[in-house]
Amino acid sequence: MREIKVKKGQILQHKGDINTRVYKVKSGLLRSYSIDDKGKEHIYMFAPENWIIADNCETSTPCNLFIDALEDSVLLISEKEEEIRNAKVKSLVNRLAALQDRILGLMSSPSIERYKKFLETYPAITQRVPQRMIASYLGITPEALSRVRKEISLEK
Repeated sequence: MREIKVKKGQILQHKGDINTRVYKVKSGLLRSYSIDDKGKEHIYMFAPENWIIADNCETSTPCNLFIDALEDSVLLISEKEEEIRNAKVKSLVNRLAALQDRILGLMSSPSIERYKKFLETYPAITQRVPQRMIASYLGITPEALSRVRKEISLEK
C-alpha cells in the first residue's frame, strides 16, 4: 500500500481503463460516477475519510466508472488482489451496505426519504459538495432537491 496526494479535480480513473486499484481516503473526498450517452453525470458514490472506493469490475475488464477528487486528498492505494488477500472486511462491508441501501432506496423511496438517508450516510459532506452533485447522487434534479430541503426545514 502506498500513499499519494491528489489535487481537487484530478481524475484517478476513466471509464474504459483497466484499473486494478483500490483507493482508501485518509483525508479529502472522492466520488465515482458514470456519464450517460447524453452527457449527464450519475454519481455512484462518495468516499469521505476512511472510506474505500474502486470500480467493482474484474481486474482484467474495462472499468465502468470515473473516479475523481472533489477536494485535495491523501489516499492509500492498493491493488484489488492485495485487498482481497488482506480481507479488509470492515471497509468493504460499510461500502457494500451503503450501496445496497442506496439501490433499494432508489427503487422504492420518495426523494425526501432518499435525502434523509443521504444525510445519515454522509453527514459530513453536505457542505463539501455542490448541491447539483447531491441531486445527481439521489437521482433527482437540483430543483427537486431544493424542494426536498425546504420541506425538511419546514418539518423542524
